[in-house]
Amino acid sequence: MTLSHEPWVQWDAVATMTGMTTPVKVQLWFDPMCPWAWMTSRWLVEVATVRDIDPVFRVMSLSVLNEGRDLPEDYRKSMDEGWFAVRVCLAIEQQYGSAKLGEFYTALGTRYHPGEEPRTPETVAKALADVGLPEDLLAAGDTDANDEALRASHHEGMDPVGDDVGTPVIHLNGKALFGPVITPAPKGEQAGRLFDGFALVTEYDGFYELKRTRTVGPIFD
Repeated sequence: MTLSHEPWVQWDAVATMTGMTTPVKVQLWFDPMCPWAWMTSRWLVEVATVRDIDPVFRVMSLSVLNEGRDLPEDYRKSMDEGWFAVRVCLAIEQQYGSAKLGEFYTALGTRYHPGEEPRTPETVAKALADVGLPEDLLAAGDTDANDEALRASHHEGMDPVGDDVGTPVIHLNGKALFGPVITPAPKGEQAGRLFDGFALVTEYDGFYELKRTRTVGPIFD
C-alpha cells in the first residue's frame, strides 16, 4: 500500500495495515479552573468523533504548580480557592475511574466556563449532581489528607514536559507537550486534522515549541 502525503490519510492507512483496532490513548492533564485546558479538552472530545482516539482526562493542579511562588494578591486568592475542585476531581478518579472523571469535568467545565458560574463548592456540588455522583465527595475538597496523591498525579503529568508551562498538557506517543492552546475549539474534520499535526510533531524527539502571541480570549461556542 502506498501512503498518502496527507497525515490524516496516513493515520487510517497505517491502522489498516497493522490491524490496529485499539483507540490511541491521549492523556490530557487539566485543572478545571483553566479556560484554555477546557478549550483543549473540548477539541479532544470532538477529535474522538473523527479519529480513533481515547481521550483520558487526568488531574494536575495550578495550586500545586504555584506553591511557594510570589504571586499577585488576586491570583494567589484564585490559587488558594483552586484546591477544592481538584481535590474533588482526584477523589472521583480514584473512586469511580477516569471515564467518570471525564463526565464530571464536562459538567463542571460547562458550568465554570461557558456558564460563567462561580468557582465555589456550590458549583462543584451542582456538577456532581449533573453526573449522578454523591454529594459526600465534596468532603474531599475540604481536606489536605489526599494531597500527596494529588501532587503525585500533578507531577506525573507535568514533570515530563518541564518547568515552563501550565495546563493544558497532553501525553501522546510517549511524549509530553504543552498545548495546543486554541480558540474556538475546532469541529469535525478540522479538529481531526489539527490532531494529525499534533501527533506528527510527537514523532520527532527534538521538537520543543511552536508559539505566537494570543490576541483573543477563549471563545466558548
